[in-house]
Amino acid sequence: MSKPIKVLNDETIRDILNSADKRIIFEKTNVIPDEKDLYDRLKAYVDYSGISRKSVLGIDIYQYSSYGEFEQTLIPFLYNMLFQKTIDLCLTNHRFIFQKYARKTIEQNFISTGDGGFLIFDNPLHSLLFAANFTIVLRIYNAFHFYPKLRKIIGGISIRFAITFDKVYSFKENYYGRAIINNARILSKDNLNRCLIDQHVHSWFTTNMEGLENLQIVTMNEISNIYEFNTTYDPKYLETHKDEIFGTDSSRKNGIINSDILKIGKIKSKETDLTIYNLHLQVTLKLVNDDDPNQQKVITVSLGNLNTTGI
Repeated sequence: MSKPIKVLNDETIRDILNSADKRIIFEKTNVIPDEKDLYDRLKAYVDYSGISRKSVLGIDIYQYSSYGEFEQTLIPFLYNMLFQKTIDLCLTNHRFIFQKYARKTIEQNFISTGDGGFLIFDNPLHSLLFAANFTIVLRIYNAFHFYPKLRKIIGGISIRFAITFDKVYSFKENYYGRAIINNARILSKDNLNRCLIDQHVHSWFTTNMEGLENLQIVTMNEISNIYEFNTTYDPKYLETHKDEIFGTDSSRKNGIINSDILKIGKIKSKETDLTIYNLHLQVTLKLVNDDDPNQQKVITVSLGNLNTTGI
């Protein structure tokens, strides 16, 4: 990944505490201490302003608890299959954009919740493409094309997504930060199976491609000229691998054929107001059967929906 996630070290923080504080103190008179020396040292070590922003994609299977007990035991397995197949599509269909990722990288940056989880990426475009490909794989499952007997046993699956862009850091091999907190908050507020994004994601697309509406006409040439991709990504993939969603010319016949973005309201996370947008994409993609390349199918799916009821 181009911008490493800051890691806070347990031993380093303990060393700072032991040098500037006392672990236990019993005195006859309790005195509130002057903490400025410890505060300054901890603040310098954490360096919050230097913690990089990451994009977090939240994925949640809607109403997991409403499935039967037997079906619930199979859903984590099903989710993992959909997740692994989505990784395959992203690494195959978007070689330039995902060139800094491998299967292991994506798996290590995933926080599982059993019926979904949170994925950490460098920027919102990675999150959006993963969500779009996940939606395609899910449609294939729901339409009885992917393990159809398992589909009959478990039933159909509905997914809700959230994408945020904010601070993320690591401590003891776990991930924390506002991007994750805000994402979980947004997902918990949605009961309409939408794809919701925060203001920072909206601003990223506005800055880099004049708005999310332009996803339906943007080309790989324009994406490769986004500052992050232009300065740290190898352009050789543009010549050797075709992107299955973004072409070399503007077209609404395949890839992202429609993109709608609607502001739906605000929610409060901690003491911060978050402006939330509802994103709806329609994506057309040709799929090839891995087991029989002669079997191909062109499908169109919707990421999110157009329901604008508040949050």
